[in-house]
Amino acid sequence: MNIQWGELSAEIFLKEYWQKKPLFIKGAFANFEDPIDANELAGLAMEEHIESRIIAHNGEGNSKNSDQQKWQVDHGPFEDFSQYGECNWTLLVQAVNHWSTETNQLLKPFNFLPSWRIDDVMVSFSTPQGGVGPHLDQYDVFIIQGEGKRHWRVGLPNKALCEKVPHPDLKQVDDFSPEIDVITEQGDLLYIPPNHPHDGKSIENSVNFSIGFQAPNAQEMISAFADDIIDKNTGTLRISDAERSITANPENIELTDINAIKDFFFKQLDNNDQLTQFIGSYLTKSHHGLELLVPVTPITDQQLIDIIDENLNLIPVNGIKAAYIPTTCPQLVINGDYFALEQATLELAQVFAQKSPLTNKQLKSFSSCLKNRQLLTSILNKGYWYIE
Repeated sequence: MNIQWGELSAEIFLKEYWQKKPLFIKGAFANFEDPIDANELAGLAMEEHIESRIIAHNGEGNSKNSDQQKWQVDHGPFEDFSQYGECNWTLLVQAVNHWSTETNQLLKPFNFLPSWRIDDVMVSFSTPQGGVGPHLDQYDVFIIQGEGKRHWRVGLPNKALCEKVPHPDLKQVDDFSPEIDVITEQGDLLYIPPNHPHDGKSIENSVNFSIGFQAPNAQEMISAFADDIIDKNTGTLRISDAERSITANPENIELTDINAIKDFFFKQLDNNDQLTQFIGSYLTKSHHGLELLVPVTPITDQQLIDIIDENLNLIPVNGIKAAYIPTTCPQLVINGDYFALEQATLELAQVFAQKSPLTNKQLKSFSSCLKNRQLLTSILNKGYWYIE
């Protein structure tokens, strides 16, 4: 499955649209078939470990006057959906790609972007007039229209828009002038950059697949890096001012001191190994639950050889995040865990970073090297790939 760009291309999209302006592509996916239907989605929403919610409203008012609507937000797991009726509500389930192999395949058309950037595939089922109201997101999202039709309006950033909180778990904004105003049908694609107001309202029972991109803010990353420094007991160097001259105004914090402290902070980033490891770990940790398949007892080297002899394959867990870092000392990181690499294991590490299945033929090729077998058993014992 590939995106049918029409007169555009991935290169043009990145140059002219990515994080700049919204885009609608009619028929971006020819003959699109929903990888999961509404009934299967409802089944996932009944699971304790899967994040889901229903957003409903009383149906009064319209998209231009949501103040007249009374909004309701319920969090899963759900046991029954009959109480919500036949219209005016939406079921949203996070990280469906972690639990549905077919849904996980929806990420492939977006491999012109680095995989670390992708967060998850959220799937929503909406009844007629169902939606979450006009709102902003702080991340990029591609929305594939599945079954049914939906009316989408997307505007441009506008600092004059006021935020509204019609329910403690729901943030919305004022109505806006749309830059895009379309009816989406099966296989259509809508791209919405961060901070662009948008509002989607279902015309009939419909399913949407939203590929969201993680966008950590400075607070989150700086806080996480500070925790990493504490955990590793680095950054213990203290401020030093051996070259200080006489202070004329001891009550002042002089600009020279401020600049010196700023330089002191920057020097904490000079440890490239620690910073690289932190970045790799931070960007590959999943924000949602994973179905890790950790062996009851650790797999040994001999057991791995037996597995290969039985012509079995290795399959990655759905939704796993992995990255290969091509520094002078290349590194493999999966779900925040680092795996030591040597020259002999670089090719295998790149296969893991691509989250590719390993056929038995590949296993036989790689397993002639002890270092590769050690990497294989380490990853199997973490439950990131499993035997099939």
